Amino acid sequence: MTIHRRGFLTAIGGGAVASTAGCTRLVGGGAGTGDRPAVVGETLTLTTTTSTYDTGLLDEIHTDFEARYGVTVDAVARGTGAALKSARNGDSDVVMAHARWLEDEFMRNGYGVNRRDLMFNDFVIVGPESDPAGIRGTGSATEALTAIADGEATFVSRGDNSGTHAKERTLWEAAGVDPGGEWYQETGSAMGEALNVANQQGAYTLSDRGTLISQRSEIDLTILVQGPIEGGPEILANPYGVMAVNPGVHDNVNYDLAMAYIGWVTSPETQAGIAEYRRNGEQLFFPEAVSEDPNFQQYVPEGWSGDSSDE
Repeated sequence: MTIHRRGFLTAIGGGAVASTAGCTRLVGGGAGTGDRPAVVGETLTLTTTTSTYDTGLLDEIHTDFEARYGVTVDAVARGTGAALKSARNGDSDVVMAHARWLEDEFMRNGYGVNRRDLMFNDFVIVGPESDPAGIRGTGSATEALTAIADGEATFVSRGDNSGTHAKERTLWEAAGVDPGGEWYQETGSAMGEALNVANQQGAYTLSDRGTLISQRSEIDLTILVQGPIEGGPEILANPYGVMAVNPGVHDNVNYDLAMAYIGWVTSPETQAGIAEYRRNGEQLFFPEAVSEDPNFQQYVPEGWSGDSSDE
């Protein structure tokens, strides 16, 4: 998937109603009355990445879903690894993540169904204005990390098995570096806290662009290596996906409401809301679900052929 700054499809601006295909419980009959959904009063549990929660995006868009269906969304913000673990345990109905390889594992093991591409931003390498490792403007993320390691400049890692931490590990591996020592500090925290620690110590860190923008007025860190939204390396792409927890594995999950949520959050109307969301005057997330040329690989693990036979 090539990510770059671009204009969005005019279809996103339409006033489409969220799809509820397959959600037979949602309207008419049952516990509902008249035209009110039968799920009124229920709670949808969403496990999600800290970046979608801490940036305020979910607070902004969820009011529409809650009002439309008369429900409550309980958004539990964790790193992607922890969010998927909760979903594997049946403790959520739907999960939002940004580490495709972890999402694919989740799906291959049968825990997730009906995955959709949702939106994207990118990762950036940030650090102090003084830039002691001299990485400013470097066109390669791996070369930048190699320079940080060679100079033993302080680097703050989330160290929490989040999507950002998983990306960071991938970058270190690609650079042929096994980070460690006093210069490499793992916080075990969310992105916002990791940025605060890096800011306090004048250190480098890897951040998703959305969280950085949302905290820009509170920290002095500078983007030194851009992601693909601003012409940087594609390896720093940061796509988000959403999927329902498999009711065949956990029969306690609210599958109907999860599917209504997926239909709603990937609808042109909500995608437009995601595109319009700003912090400090800047766009944080770029919608991905509405496309003239949809990527059907989004529905299954990458590389999956559908042939499970031994022949």
